[in-house]
Amino acid sequence: MTSVPVPSDLMRAADGSYLPRGKVKPADLLEDQTVDKIIGFGKELEAQIGRFKGHTFEDISEFLGLINEQYGVTKRGLKGRGNVQLTSFDGSKRVLVQVSDQIAFGPQLQAAKAIIDDLLIRWSEGARDELRSIVSKAFQVDQAGRLNHADIFALLRYGIDDPEWKQAMEAIRESIRVIGSKTYIRLQERDILDDGFGPWRTISIDLASAEVPSHLAADHRLPADRLGGR
Repeated sequence: MTSVPVPSDLMRAADGSYLPRGKVKPADLLEDQTVDKIIGFGKELEAQIGRFKGHTFEDISEFLGLINEQYGVTKRGLKGRGNVQLTSFDGSKRVLVQVSDQIAFGPQLQAAKAIIDDLLIRWSEGARDELRSIVSKAFQVDQAGRLNHADIFALLRYGIDDPEWKQAMEAIRESIRVIGSKTYIRLQERDILDDGFGPWRTISIDLASAEVPSHLAADHRLPADRLGGR
């Protein structure tokens, strides 16, 4: 992102006008300096987290490659995804790499909803109040127009012996689209106690949205064969 250069004796206002620096209120100057300072540190931290994320994938990928080599596993390319957990020898620290699929629903979902709506009308009033509530919740969208995936998947767990219900569930299954995936790193540690361990604590670093530098991006997604099939 580029900015239009501004002469040192002027300040650009949000409306696009320019004011002599000496005419800007001291409080506004201080606010501007505070924001610039915080954003500057934030951008430095963002870059540092991106480098850390890239190097972490690099280190894990290298370690798994050595393990595979030790057991004679031949690299099979960059296909597949998986999860992995590395734990320190004393059991007090661990690194988790988790791959989460990004799900969308195709047009079959609307057909499933139409079938279920007809079923709810046909079934007697009050006979399946709990299910009515679950169905209603499953097909509600949030303010961004997104469906709640967990609520829709919950419908698939109901073993209702009705041909139309089964048809609707098949339509839901056929509507599911995996449109991508996101890889998360979680760092955790716990205290070693006299009688065992304390609870796991997550080291709070938001890595999910960090940008990995291009020269490290190759290891951003770890293939299943290098994750030991886990």
